[in-house]
Amino acid sequence: MNTELDNLLIKHFSGKVVRKDLTKKIKEGANVPVYVLEYLLGQYCASTDDAIIEDGMKTVKQVLADNYVRPDESEKVKSIVREKGGLKVIDKVTVTLNEKKDIYEAVFSNLGIKNVIVPSETVKKYQKLLAGGIWSIVNLRYFYEEGQSVSPFILEEIKPIQMPNMDMEPLFEGRRAFTEEQWMDALLRSAGMEPTLFEPRVKLHLIARMIPFVENNYNVCELGPRNTGKSHLYKEISPNSILISGGQTTVANLFYNMTRRQIGLVGLWDIVAFDEVAGISFADKDGVQIMKDYMASGSFARGRDLTSADASMVFVGNINQSVDTLVKTSHLFSPFPENMIDSAFFDRFHGYIPGWEIPKMKPEFFTNNYGLIVDYLAEFLREMRKRNFSDAVDKYFRLGRDLNQRDVIAVRKTVSGLLKLLYPNGEYDKAAVTKCLDYALETRRRVKEQLKKIGGMEFYDVHFSYADKETNDEKYISVPEQGGGTLIPDGPMNPGTVHSVARGSNGHLGLYRLEIQMSPGSGSIRISGQGVGTAAKECLRIAFDYFKANASRISVTPKAADHDFHIHVVELHNSGTTDALTLTAVVALASALTRKPVQSQIVVLGSMSLGGNIKAVENLAESMRVALDAGARRILIPSSSVKDFQSVPGELLSKFQNSFYADPIDAVFKAMGVE
Repeated sequence: MNTELDNLLIKHFSGKVVRKDLTKKIKEGANVPVYVLEYLLGQYCASTDDAIIEDGMKTVKQVLADNYVRPDESEKVKSIVREKGGLKVIDKVTVTLNEKKDIYEAVFSNLGIKNVIVPSETVKKYQKLLAGGIWSIVNLRYFYEEGQSVSPFILEEIKPIQMPNMDMEPLFEGRRAFTEEQWMDALLRSAGMEPTLFEPRVKLHLIARMIPFVENNYNVCELGPRNTGKSHLYKEISPNSILISGGQTTVANLFYNMTRRQIGLVGLWDIVAFDEVAGISFADKDGVQIMKDYMASGSFARGRDLTSADASMVFVGNINQSVDTLVKTSHLFSPFPENMIDSAFFDRFHGYIPGWEIPKMKPEFFTNNYGLIVDYLAEFLREMRKRNFSDAVDKYFRLGRDLNQRDVIAVRKTVSGLLKLLYPNGEYDKAAVTKCLDYALETRRRVKEQLKKIGGMEFYDVHFSYADKETNDEKYISVPEQGGGTLIPDGPMNPGTVHSVARGSNGHLGLYRLEIQMSPGSGSIRISGQGVGTAAKECLRIAFDYFKANASRISVTPKAADHDFHIHVVELHNSGTTDALTLTAVVALASALTRKPVQSQIVVLGSMSLGGNIKAVENLAESMRVALDAGARRILIPSSSVKDFQSVPGELLSKFQNSFYADPIDAVFKAMGVE
């Protein structure tokens, strides 16, 4: 049964739509990309008449049966080509230059033949044959002569399965017949999704996946659970994108081959998408650096030349932990390989799509209704890369002061991309720009929130906002996952439990919790905790020795010598073991001995020597930022660190009740609220 949206599509895009259930039916029996199938379905099944569709389906199946090369039947097809002298085949064709013979040679993926000579004119016309290959309809001839040194298979004619040209005016005119919601649903159905089963926010995420198709040099990341369709779009709906599965790649393959003087994938595809980001690696030491340069400027240097390209970079992968846990204990870029965990690299990302908000794909999520033929959709998306809507923001709004230049560029590109998709004719209004701007600020802020955790104070300005030029009303944009619980709970904790921020063995500042249990005994100590190394144990023993020597200054009864103490160290940010918890341990031991909890939501900063000499806080501003993100509202700071207050932004200082201590015993009483 045709829906209202089906009728709109058929009326305004006649001959350019197909029923997507037909694609599914044939796709299940033929391992060819969707755009190949829909190219054929568009030729034979572009009708609402069931009889015509049925006949067209038979024709498509017959074409696939006669011409599509199944890998397990390659020898049979080769035999047919030989016996008949020629055959039209559907296969993926990849071309390489044979420098020794100075000729281009083709490899047919499924047919399994290679060294097929390709005319230079064909290669010049379809350069993507040289980078990853193209699914094509090919006329093959067979000619064999005794003693010949080349393949007997001859490529007579090749027709890439994509539209030869695109007239945008009919599309602009057709778009006017749809509301924004109807057009969004039409795009999702064209990509194979059934929009009626998704919440509006999820639909916006799915549309955002298409931004790299319409926006040049757009860098985006999507991490989330498995089976949410993250890579489907980049593999199936366009012949202009290439999906690289996680694994080793090279600078020559991706950017420029200096030996062949040939540009790599970024110069030949609109999108280079990396699947399973955890497995990405470069064979070259400078690979990540060249990628950073390219993502920032759209150009890269190889040898003496500066080369430009327009390809967008997409990074998709899986998050194996709950997002809530990652937000509290680490950052949302943690699935990337260690050599790519670099704030400068991630700062090049224009947006981060929250893949965890997209439901796992089910059979019913794939539509049976009409949508644009994928081939037509791909050409529409590609044509929109030539247009620019990034000035739309300035018509109505001013961006807030926390956005730096890179943030502004990212937000403009995301807004431009969404408007190109939803309003390709440029006929958008203020409400449309508002919707796109809210989303753009959120996806960029998600990047900045992670940079704040990785790179520190440099990225502290994350309070993104925009002001209406007419009313001057300012609106702040947050990211949903930053809400929720914190690592430091509200309300009093058990006696002997204290939090501190210190630098761990991995070089990053992290939050630590000391938990102490006291039992009757003879004044001994036991230390536990994941990854508590020799240096950490030594610092805690120093704290215990100082505590025993000075316990009478804290409590007359009970006595420390009459009890045993078990110190347990908890790393809350996975920052590794640390030797800077001496002062915090003294406070925790005193709290356990007196059975009096420290003040709620307090973090103790600073460390000490065996003699009780206080060590200033390393990087005070950054330590306070980590404490704030963990949920602290009070902070205890050594007096020797007052000189460093000038490095702390006023906005950060205002978030805490600050207290200062001069020596360890002073710290004990102030932590417990005893002045």
